[in-house]
Parts: sequence; structure tokens; C-alpha cells
Amino acid sequence: MTRQIAEGTPVTDGDNPVRRWRRDVVELAALLRTWWASRHGHAPPGATDAATDTGASVLWRMRTTVRDQPGSLASLCIALAERRIDILSLQTHPLARGTVDEFLLRAPGDLAAAEISGSVSQAGGQGTWIERADAHDLVDAPTRVLGLATRTALDAAELPLALRQLLGRCTIRSLPGGDVAARDGVPVEGALDETDTVMRLRAPEGGVITVERPYLPFTPTEFARARALVELDARLGPRVPHGQDVLTLPQGNAITVRRADARDLDAAKAMHERCSPRTLSLRYHGPMGDADRYLGHLLSPRYGRTLAVQTASGRVVGLGHLLWDGDETEIALLVEDEWQRRGVGAELLRRLVSMAREANCEHVYAVTQSSNTGMVAAMRGLGLPLDYQIEEGTLVITARLDTTPVAATRPYDHSTRD
Repeated sequence: MTRQIAEGTPVTDGDNPVRRWRRDVVELAALLRTWWASRHGHAPPGATDAATDTGASVLWRMRTTVRDQPGSLASLCIALAERRIDILSLQTHPLARGTVDEFLLRAPGDLAAAEISGSVSQAGGQGTWIERADAHDLVDAPTRVLGLATRTALDAAELPLALRQLLGRCTIRSLPGGDVAARDGVPVEGALDETDTVMRLRAPEGGVITVERPYLPFTPTEFARARALVELDARLGPRVPHGQDVLTLPQGNAITVRRADARDLDAAKAMHERCSPRTLSLRYHGPMGDADRYLGHLLSPRYGRTLAVQTASGRVVGLGHLLWDGDETEIALLVEDEWQRRGVGAELLRRLVSMAREANCEHVYAVTQSSNTGMVAAMRGLGLPLDYQIEEGTLVITARLDTTPVAATRPYDHSTRD
């Protein structure tokens, strides 16, 4: 069962408009008094010197549900002020069962999350969720959403990343358009499940995008923003950045590295035909007759980003994929036999890792065979901490990206950039 939500539909509780306006005025006045007191050291009654800030402060993101009645928000703000907590921003989401309030807080460094949520509960907050925030959260919501929309407009592969940054820690999956059963179960405007923790949106190419966040229900505002990003992506159609780098190999050959998409399908299939069975086996780990079948998925910007290596004659001789795999990020490489051992794979891998860093990925992994010494050497050349797992000849190498590379040697230099 799913519950449809129409964007812009007001949620009412039967209150008289004048009564609701008076309640808002009362709560706003209380909020201003609390803010003024916290800024100027005049604590409300009940506060003691034990709450004195030690100098250090911590940013927190908090969400809680309060009763939709006059004074509820004011009581909550007073409780926070008593703990010497600054309210840096506040968003409210009226629902039928109450009002969900989202706060960005600055609290004394010695104040634990449990103490903050405990004070909120005593002030009437329910279902409180809290986690550490950082400086990025100081950007106001409209500016942040506009930035994500700009990134999505420039690059179709940004949509899953934009959704993840918009909605926080969540799992995003894409089902292809051929999955009729999944598509038919989702209305055009999208839907939330009964728990509000699973969002399903119609993808521009006819499939379904599923977003799951079990630890924190989605609000109608989040649903509307996510749907707006998907609609923007659909209206703009297929697109990839046109930038490309022309590089010179140590042997003197000039190659071009550029973004690729579904328009490169025929060139990628032609490269498959020139690759040896062993090369294809190291890449796809399955029947060689199925290799072409994977290309439509790999080249789709909905599932990640692809880099192509192209010769001066226009022939594609290498492909590198950065694939969004739920909460994980996979890296995969394929270089035509004739162009192997020339540094092409290492250059692709370096660029893919750089793209993963830009996407705020914490780590990437590569799946290959234990006999693929070229891939192992390329991963080691990153200079990053690596984890190796081997099972029945299959090797999974995971690189942690939250550290600075030990060495950043480059196999060849840029000659021109378009």
C-alpha cells in the first residue's frame, strides 16, 4: 500500500484561521525572547551556572514532533535555552498527527546528544532524532536546494548524488523501465509508503527510483523537493559535460579522456569485439556472450558515471565506470588488449577516484579475479589504504578515500585541455 502526496496540498486540523494566526504570533514572540536571552546571557527562570559554555561548541541537526497546539514550540525553545543551546535555523512541517520541527543547533561541547534529546522529550518532543552536523549544514535550505538543482541540470549522473545530499544518509536504487510491475505500482506524482520511510519516484527514462531511509521518516517537504529534482532531470533529457582532456602517453600516442553515455553504445560494443576472451572475462566475470548486455546499464547516467578513452582516429579503447551501488560505490575498468600496460587503466582509475571524492564517497571497491595483477597494481598505485577480500578466486579491493594519497604519481602529463 502506498500513500500519495500531492505537492502544495495544505494540511489542516480544523482550527479557525484567526486562531492559528494568534498561535503563531504567540510562539514567534516566545521564540524571539528565547533567542534574545541565549544571545545576551539572560537565561530564563530555572537556568543555572552549571550550563555555562566551556568555550567549545558542537553543531547538531535535530528533528522532533510536537503537538500542534499553542505553546508547544515555545516550551521546546525554552528547554533548549536552559541548556545554553543556540537555535541557528528552524523548519516546521505540519502533519495531520502533529508538527515536525527540524533544528540546526549549536550546543556546548560537553553536552551529549542524549542530554539534548532528554531535555526535548521533557518539553513535549516525541520521536526525537539527533546527529552531528557540520559547516555545510549552515547553508540555508533554499540555497542548498538551488545548488543541487544546478548540479543536476549540468549532469544527468548527478541526480542520485543530489538526492542523497538532499535527504542525508539513505539508500537509493534505480529499477529499469522494463520492470513493468514496479513501474505500474507508482503513480506519476510518486508515492511514500505507510511508514514514510520509502519514497518511490517515476524515473525520467521510464523506470523507478526508490529511496529508503529507515531511521528517519520523510516529510512532505522532502518528498516535494526530491520530486522536483527528478522532474527537472526529466525535462532536460540526456546530458553529460562536454569537457575532455587530450593526453600524451609515454610511447608518444595521443589519447582523449572524456565523459561517455548511452550514445557511445555502438563504439563500446565494437571495443568488446576487439578484446580477447580473457580481458572480457577479467572484467565481467561471466559468460562472454552476455558482455554486450551489460553496456546499456553501465553507460546510463542513472547508475553512475563513465569515462571513455578515445584515440586520435575516434576509436574507443578504454572504459572506466563509477557505479552507484546503493550505499556503496564500485569502480570498474576495461582496456582493449592492444592498449594495456601503457598507463591507460591507471589514468582512468585516478580520475574515477577523484570523481568519487567530489561525490563525497567514503570508499570505493573493485571486483576482479585474483589473477588480475594489472588491476591490483593500479589500485596500489593510488597510494590509499586498501582492504583485500578473496573468495573462490574473486578478489574485492576496497580503497578508503578519507585519507590523503601517499603518492600521486601520474603516468603521463596533460598536453591540452578542451
